[in-house]
Amino acid sequence: MHTDQQRRPEPHLDQAQRAAVTELLRVAPVVGELAGRFAAAGHTLALVGGPVRDALLGRSSDDLDFTTDARPEQVLKLVQGWAEAVWDVGIAFGTVGVQKHGAKLEITTYRSEAYDRDSRKPEVAYGDSIEDDLFRRDFTVNAMAVRLTADPGDFEFVDPYNGLRDLDEGVLRTPGTPEMSFSDDPLRMMRAARFAAQLGLDVAPEVRQAMSEMAERLTIVSAERVQVELSKLVTARSPRFGLALLVDTGLADHVLPELPKLRLEIDEHHRHKDVYEHTLTVLEQAIDLETDGPDLILRLAALLHDIGKPKTRRFEPGGGVSFHHHEVVGAHMTAARLRKLKYSKEIIEDTSKLVELHLRFHGYGEAEWTDSAVRRYVRDAGPLLERLHKLTRSDCTTRNRRRALMLEHAYDDLERRIAELREQEELDAIRPDLDGNEIMEILGIKPGPEVGVAYKFLLELRMDRGPVDHDTAVAELRSWWAEREAERNQA
Repeated sequence: MHTDQQRRPEPHLDQAQRAAVTELLRVAPVVGELAGRFAAAGHTLALVGGPVRDALLGRSSDDLDFTTDARPEQVLKLVQGWAEAVWDVGIAFGTVGVQKHGAKLEITTYRSEAYDRDSRKPEVAYGDSIEDDLFRRDFTVNAMAVRLTADPGDFEFVDPYNGLRDLDEGVLRTPGTPEMSFSDDPLRMMRAARFAAQLGLDVAPEVRQAMSEMAERLTIVSAERVQVELSKLVTARSPRFGLALLVDTGLADHVLPELPKLRLEIDEHHRHKDVYEHTLTVLEQAIDLETDGPDLILRLAALLHDIGKPKTRRFEPGGGVSFHHHEVVGAHMTAARLRKLKYSKEIIEDTSKLVELHLRFHGYGEAEWTDSAVRRYVRDAGPLLERLHKLTRSDCTTRNRRRALMLEHAYDDLERRIAELREQEELDAIRPDLDGNEIMEILGIKPGPEVGVAYKFLLELRMDRGPVDHDTAVAELRSWWAEREAERNQA
């Protein structure tokens, strides 16, 4: 528990900041309704944390978080009959979820929480004052609140730990000591990196030092919570800064150890690209190519596309360095890491597939691809083709302007050829010219493995030659079957 001497002077909002908070409350009329219900029952209610911080930064916030002196069972009674929907999955931690007028609200009883030294779950204890509740928050910029009344225009800004000052200065600090904060919840160390990436805040020296000294403490946090925080970091505005902080403090060793391992030593005899810096650059370039908001799968693929290089690095005679098949090794490593982080099957499969395919384009500019090779490129990428386009283009980080232009023009040409073939044939749904029923009828066979073998032959024919007419497909199938039967008889 903190003392009064630790509290800092009450803040003063300037006119623009007060207007921002007022506007937040105005566009969310549900706030006044909710505050009125709590006041009528003799309870306090305050908007807290991220929504307040974002309003002061001029950012919108879709979800609203509240804190109250009411206990969870009292909160449930107060919202019953008023809320359109209520969920209590977080009630063990003092949180009740509410939906009203399309807005999602989370109402949490004043609390403090801490991790047992060996536990993966926080222990929750309820508090009695908003100041105590704010003290247990992760960072000062999230320890600001707006104490509410039924009138949205009449509010009190509460900031006992100088979050407003830190927000103005662009610095991330903790309300108490960082050691105390990170001991209470080690995941806050990852949140520091995430807020650096999301909000562009510098991490205070004492916070960075505590992250380095306590990095191993992160191992008690569940993989599911780590995964959620990592995804928020990776999809932030500037993930490079947050990722670099994870690596520099040693946190990445416990979350994504493949990333710091990309910092391969570079000696004067075996010069090669700095794989770690290259990776962060590829991630930034991939972000620049996004067209519809943050793409988690594309960003994860960019971040992990070269993680197979340390395992496959070979020093060649004459001073060269090779990384043969690093894309295949990297795809397996990607899947393994994402499984450990409890990502969904779809994310694991799509991300590892992109890692596996990211080198497929190389060589296109040096040797003309046949139409068959282009068809296979499209088939193998499947629904990931657009992401593969972006990843492949992002992977060019050479400072050699001439080579960069050659690669750019070569990929432009590949995309042009894909577009042309799409106009000529159903490139996105390549199938044999005969279906299974036709195969059985022509060859006089019954359902079974032989039909699949014949289907595969016709699919390869389609890849090599493009669409052929029905008679040609039948003739090719019969010829192939006859040769196959002859070989079987000889054997």
